[in-house]
Amino acid sequence: MKHSRTTLLALIFFVVIIWESNPSLANDETFTQCLTSNSDPEHPISSAVIFPGNSSYSSVLEAYIRNLRFNTSTTPKPFLIIAATHESHVQAAVTCGRRHNLQMKTRSGGHDYDGLSYVTYSGKPFFVLDMFNLRSVDVDLASKTAWVQTGAILGEVYYYIWEKSKTLAYPAGICPTVGVGGHVSGGGYGNMMRKYGLTVDNTVDARMVDVNGNILDRKMMGEDLYWAINGGGGGSFGVVLAYKINLVEVPENVTVFRVSRTLEQNATEIVHQWQQVASVLPDELFIRVVLDVQNGTVSSQKTVRASFVGMFLGDATTLLSILNRRLPELGLVRSDCTETSWIQSVLFWTNIRVGTPETVLLQRNQTVNYLKRKSDYVREPISRTGLESIWKKMIELEIPTMAFNPYGGMMGRVPSTATPFPYRAGNLWKIQYGANWRENRLTNRYMELTRELYRFMTPFVSKNPRQSYFNYRDVDLGINSHDGIVRSYVEGERYGKKYFNGNFERLVKIKTRVDSGNFFRNEQSIPVKP
Repeated sequence: MKHSRTTLLALIFFVVIIWESNPSLANDETFTQCLTSNSDPEHPISSAVIFPGNSSYSSVLEAYIRNLRFNTSTTPKPFLIIAATHESHVQAAVTCGRRHNLQMKTRSGGHDYDGLSYVTYSGKPFFVLDMFNLRSVDVDLASKTAWVQTGAILGEVYYYIWEKSKTLAYPAGICPTVGVGGHVSGGGYGNMMRKYGLTVDNTVDARMVDVNGNILDRKMMGEDLYWAINGGGGGSFGVVLAYKINLVEVPENVTVFRVSRTLEQNATEIVHQWQQVASVLPDELFIRVVLDVQNGTVSSQKTVRASFVGMFLGDATTLLSILNRRLPELGLVRSDCTETSWIQSVLFWTNIRVGTPETVLLQRNQTVNYLKRKSDYVREPISRTGLESIWKKMIELEIPTMAFNPYGGMMGRVPSTATPFPYRAGNLWKIQYGANWRENRLTNRYMELTRELYRFMTPFVSKNPRQSYFNYRDVDLGINSHDGIVRSYVEGERYGKKYFNGNFERLVKIKTRVDSGNFFRNEQSIPVKP
């Protein structure tokens, strides 16, 4: 095979890095030779291997960086990217990464909030296995299922289901550019979770590459490992290639709405009443509350705005009759409501104009910001006095926002041990804290403001442990250095019990059995048992 001068220089650079990180390999096969010899000859891996000197390296790396905090000149970069186009490329990456003792990061859609799928906090060399080319969505109407490769984005899943049926859907997230791999394996949720539960409550099979480079389905991997990759994060146990998902029924038209109220417009009373009823409304109704700081009626003053964003799996008349009885404080009227197809409601929730062609869901590009996210769970209603103190703190900080996502319905009926995702019955709603900004110089300040709001909320949220949502990765909860088995377990327990509560030890047991050498690891992966 002939190489351009640039590629040869990159190859030399890569071999030097590998030799320096592990001199014992200097006289053995190189990592790239290993990749070639362990992939399917009918699907050569060479074109999928991208070195820093390659003209496409930066564009491939940056295409799925969804947080500008991890796209700076000082961000650690992978010494190589494998943009797999065939399952054998994934097998080769695992086999050779393990053989050469190299750290592998697996990326699906890049929405990992703290970048753990494509950066390292250790400073050690690593490579990225990028799944974006493995994106097929195979819908079977007869069985109401679909096989979805983990490099697909949610928008593609929704679109290809809609192409086949206008009354079938999948209960997953509201952001169409989120990758299937991380979203499903971590227990993804969306605005139908009160009716149908989480993504992991609607999977029936999976295909994955294990630590030995073998492809396993549910029967071959066994129920323990299958349980682990359905809510415990696939990246700790192997590389999930695809999930088989159940499709759920939706009406031909649903109703969506978005109304905002400030403190001067009785927001405190509405939020106070929302928290009493949001988790016990009909399962078909989901109402999120988004809180942010806005200018008040007097220009020198700030106020808190509460935006109520809802979807009802039914018509507007029925929705209004429910809310007029259960949440009359909101004052929802017919003109606030839009009846539309389920696929168009996806656009509504993404702030895309209803009526836009559905093909927009196939677009993978999006506006990218610097950002920080954190999470909490609320188990008891917050008093009016408590809410007023929260508003005061938000106005003081001005920047951080909060989103309240109601539970109840199906979320309260699935046992906490059914999947690794443990936070079911007893939780009223989940909080997502957020801050976005456009300039790197603001990073430290905006991150600290978000942490300050999180600290302020301590009296109002879950305790022992203070619960967190795994898919909202937050390195403030702890980082695993993987420096020795005992230390790694202690560090992993710190964040692991916050994410998985009583399911953490079962995940550790499974991890120890299927990957005792801890090849599949990142800064917040499941550790092995000492």
